[in-house]
Amino acid sequence: MTASATSTPRVALVTGTSSGIGEAVVQHFCELGHQVLAVDFNPAGQAVAERAGAAFFQADLTDGEACKAAVAEALKRFGRVDILVNNAGVQHVAPIEEFPEAKWRQILDLMLTAPFLLSQAAWPSMRENGWGRIVNIASVHAQVASPGKAAYISAKHGMIGLTKTAALEGGAQGITANAICPAYVKTPLVDHQIADQARLHGMAEQEVIEQIMLKNAAVKRLIEPREVAELVAYLASDAAGAVTGASWNIDLGWTAQ
Repeated sequence: MTASATSTPRVALVTGTSSGIGEAVVQHFCELGHQVLAVDFNPAGQAVAERAGAAFFQADLTDGEACKAAVAEALKRFGRVDILVNNAGVQHVAPIEEFPEAKWRQILDLMLTAPFLLSQAAWPSMRENGWGRIVNIASVHAQVASPGKAAYISAKHGMIGLTKTAALEGGAQGITANAICPAYVKTPLVDHQIADQARLHGMAEQEVIEQIMLKNAAVKRLIEPREVAELVAYLASDAAGAVTGASWNIDLGWTAQ
C-alpha cells in the first residue's frame, strides 16, 4: 500500500534524517507535496534535507528540551504538525554484563523517551485540527530478541507499548499511531551493526549478513530504505484513517516462523 501523489498535503516532522530510512521518508514525503521538517543531530542532515526540499532542524533528541524545541520549530515554520515520524536511533552491541550504563541511558533516551516527548509536544496541534498520524519506526527487534542488544531491544519493545497507548488515547481525536517493524535495512546503522556483530562473534562481515542477519529471513536480502518509506507514507495518509495501534512487520518473513 502506498499513499497517492494526490494525497492531501500535510506538515510532517521526521527524526533521524541524515541517512537511511529517515532520509528516504523525507524524500518521499517531499515528493508527495508535504511540508517537512527534518530533524537530526548530525549537521550533515541539512544538505540531505535541502536536496529533498525539506527544512532542517539540528537537535540532540536525548535532551527533552530539544524534543520540545523541534516541535516548536515546526509550528513556527508551518503553523501545525500533522505527521510525526519517530525514526532516530543508535545501536551498541555488547553482552549485558559488559553493557555500559551510559550507552543504555543514551539509547533509551533517544529511542523511547524522545518519541514520547515528541508525541506529547505535537499532540495539541493534531488534536486541534482533528487529524494526526504518529508513525514509530520500531524494528523486528520489537517482536523478537537477539543477544548483545539489550538497550536497543528494550527501547523497541517499549515503543510498541507507546504506540498502542497513543492509539487508544488518540482515536477519538482523529489521531492514529502505528509502528513499523523492519528487519535489517540497508542503512549506515546496519553497516555499523555488521561490524559490531563481526567483532562480537569473531566472524567475517559477510558471514554476519548470511548467518545472523538473514538466518531467519525467507527473503534473503537486506531491505531498501525506500520500501520502508512507502509504508510510512501509507500509514501517514488519509487512506489509513482506520488503521491504528498496529505493528506492521516488513521483516522478510522473519517472524513468520
